[in-house]
Amino acid sequence: MPASQHLAPKSDIDIAQAAKKRPIAEIARERLGIGPESLEPYGHYKAKLSMEFIRSLKDRPNGKLILVTAISPTPAGEGKTTTTVGLTDALNHIGKKAMLCLREPSLGPCFGVKGGAAGGGYAQVVPMEDINLHFTGDFHAIGAAHNLLAALIDNHIYWGNTLGIDSRRVVWRRAIDMNDRSLRAIVSSLGGAANGFPREDGFDITVASEVMAIFCLAKNLDDLRERLGNIIVAYTRDRKPVRARELKAHGPMTALLKDALSPNLVQTLEGTPAFIHGGPFANIAHGCNSVLATTSALKLADYVVTEAGFGADLGGEKFLDIKCRKTGLAPDCAVIVATIRALKMHGGVKKEDLKKEDLGALDAGMANLARHVENIKNFGIVPVVSINRFSADTDAEIALVRSGCNRLGVEALMADHWAMGGEGAADVARAVAKIADSGRSKLTLLYPDDMRLQDKIRTIAQKIYRAKDIAMDASVGAQLDTFESMGFGRLPVCIAKTQYSFSTDPDLKGAPSGHIVPVREVRLSAGAEFVVAVCGDIMTMPGLPRVPAADSIDVGPDGRIVGLF
Repeated sequence: MPASQHLAPKSDIDIAQAAKKRPIAEIARERLGIGPESLEPYGHYKAKLSMEFIRSLKDRPNGKLILVTAISPTPAGEGKTTTTVGLTDALNHIGKKAMLCLREPSLGPCFGVKGGAAGGGYAQVVPMEDINLHFTGDFHAIGAAHNLLAALIDNHIYWGNTLGIDSRRVVWRRAIDMNDRSLRAIVSSLGGAANGFPREDGFDITVASEVMAIFCLAKNLDDLRERLGNIIVAYTRDRKPVRARELKAHGPMTALLKDALSPNLVQTLEGTPAFIHGGPFANIAHGCNSVLATTSALKLADYVVTEAGFGADLGGEKFLDIKCRKTGLAPDCAVIVATIRALKMHGGVKKEDLKKEDLGALDAGMANLARHVENIKNFGIVPVVSINRFSADTDAEIALVRSGCNRLGVEALMADHWAMGGEGAADVARAVAKIADSGRSKLTLLYPDDMRLQDKIRTIAQKIYRAKDIAMDASVGAQLDTFESMGFGRLPVCIAKTQYSFSTDPDLKGAPSGHIVPVREVRLSAGAEFVVAVCGDIMTMPGLPRVPAADSIDVGPDGRIVGLF
C-alpha cells in the first residue's frame, strides 16, 4: 500500500478490524485448490483442514521451506511474526505461490505483557481478535486433555492405586493457559479423606505442557495416541515409571484432541493463506507450530514461510535440532529479523534514548546479530538479514548495519512491510527466493543422537550460547543418567532459559561468552521425545506484570473488542 495511506498511525486492532476479509472457503479454493468438502468451517473466516484431505497430499512434491528467526529479543521490538507475514505476502507480490505457518497465541502473554502473535500493522493475519483469544478452541482442548490425565492419576491413587504409584513421585503437573504465579506450587487434595491424598502439586502454562509438544510433533492421529500413551506421569516406590497408557488415559485424551489436531486455515490482510496451529513457547518448550501444518503447507505451496519463537538460539535451534531431526524437514533459507533500535539496545542504549542516532552503540550491538548469523551458518543454512524499518533509523545507521553484514558474508535488506504490506518486503522476498532456489542450504544438526544427554546440553551451551561450560548438582546429573538407563539417551534436548540473552542472565545483552549455564532441573518428555533442561531462573508458569495488558482490554458499545494491541 502507498505510504501516504499510513500517515496517521493506527493500532494493529484498528487495521485488522477495518480489513475486508474474504470468505475462507474462497481463499482455500482459489489459492490452494481445496474444495469446501475438505474444510470444517468455524464461521466465515476460519476453517480446519480435514485429515482425509491431508492424507491425500502425501504423494505431492514439497515446496521450499523458509525459517524466520531473529536476534535476541529486547523491549525495543524486532517484529518476527510481522516479518513472517510480510515476507509471505511479498513472495506472492513478486509472483510466487507462498503460504505461511504460525503458532497460535497463548492467552497468558495476550493478557500479560508480550502481546499477540498475529503480526502487526499491514502485515497481519486475520481475524486478529479471534486468533489472539479463543480461536478454534485448540488450546482449551490441549488444556483439557492435560488436566484429564492429572485427574486420572489422583483418581487411580484414590481408588486403591493398583499400579503402586508413589504419590511423592508424581511428575505430571496441571496446566492452565494463563499467567498465574500463585499456581506455580500448590498442595492439592486438601479437605479430608473424601478429596483424596494431599500432595505437593503445581501448574505450568499450557504452552509448556508436554501435551502441547506432542500435539505439535504428532504426524497423525495414531502417532498422537501413541505419544500420549508414552507420557511418564509418575514412578512407583521402586522407581519404575508409570505411563499414561497404564491409566488408560491416552484414548480419552486423543478423543479430546481429535478435532484440534486438524490445522487451522486463515488469511493475511492481503488474502494469503495461513495455517496457524499449535503454540509451544520457545523459551520453555520447542517453540514451533505443528508438524501437520508445516508438512501440509509444503504440499500446497511452492514456498512456505514458518516462524520459530524468540531468537535463533532458542526457537531456531529447537526448530532445527528437534523438529527437523524428528521429521526430516530442512529449511532452504533462514531469515534473521532485527531492528536498528534493538541492536542499539544490545549495545547499551536505554529504551527512552533509542530514537537518537548512536553509531557506537549500534556497532557494539551488531555482535548479537553476528552471533546469530554464525550459528545459523554453522547449521549449514544460508541466512538473509531483514531489518524492520523505523522512521528514526538514519542513513548512517542503515549503512553501518549493511556494512557489518557484508563483512559477515550475509545480505542485509531493509523492509517496510509493517507500513506497506507485502510490497514493503519485496526485496527480502527476492533474496529469499534466490537462496531457496539455489539449493545451497544443507542442514547439519548440532549433535548426534548417540551423544550423552549431559554432553548434548553442554554442546548447545558451548556452541550456541558460547558458554564456558554447564553446571548442575550431582542429583541433576544422576537424573540424566537414569533417563539414559531407561532407554531415553538418544532423545534431543530442549533448553528452557531466558530469551533475552545468550546467557541465563536476562540483563546480559549483546554477545556474552565464557559464562556458565546452570542446569537447575531436567524433565523427561517421553511422549514428545525430548528431555527438557531448565536453566537459570526461567519459570514454566509466568506471572503477570505490575500493569498487565488485561487492564486495557474491553468490549466497546458496538460489541467490538478494544485495547487488544
